[in-house]
Amino acid sequence: MNRARLFYVMGPSGAGKDSLLDYARGVLHVSDALSSGSSPVLFAHRYITRAPADGENHVALSQAEFALRHSLGCFALDWDSHGCRYGIGIEIDAWLSAGASVVVNGSRAFLAQAVARYGERLHLVEIRVDPEVRAQRLANRGRESGEALDKRVAHQVSWTPPEGVALSVVSNDGALAVAGDRLVDLLCGRHAV
Repeated sequence: MNRARLFYVMGPSGAGKDSLLDYARGVLHVSDALSSGSSPVLFAHRYITRAPADGENHVALSQAEFALRHSLGCFALDWDSHGCRYGIGIEIDAWLSAGASVVVNGSRAFLAQAVARYGERLHLVEIRVDPEVRAQRLANRGRESGEALDKRVAHQVSWTPPEGVALSVVSNDGALAVAGDRLVDLLCGRHAV
């Protein structure tokens, strides 16, 4: 039986999702999974219609490139947020079918799309952070300033966990390694967070 899961990591801007995903990617090695016989964990990159920023693992596409790929069915999941288009490539379906668990940097606002497509294979991972820590991180990363920064800090997405879908919460208020190790344990099935 294929136990591969789609780990859908979500949380507000400034929660540290990219840093946690980079940490987990650095700790989990494909060679370790192959030598131990366990299922590998693969990290999907996002396709986004903006230039890469520090700490992000994504492929930058123009609006026209994104629209073409969308029209060809190249995305398993896609959404619009903060004036950009985001996509997760269809390759994740092949990875899941091959027995690999897949980690995606998702969006709470467009969770229904992931639930509809992946159902019981889906495992939600919510990254939570203290509002003051989040505001400071957003200011430090320097993507927005002034009114745009205030708007980003104030942005809230209310959501309700879907019934029957696994949910784990990772608090990322302190040291990256603490939250990162908790995420790695979750991805490896060592224990729920």
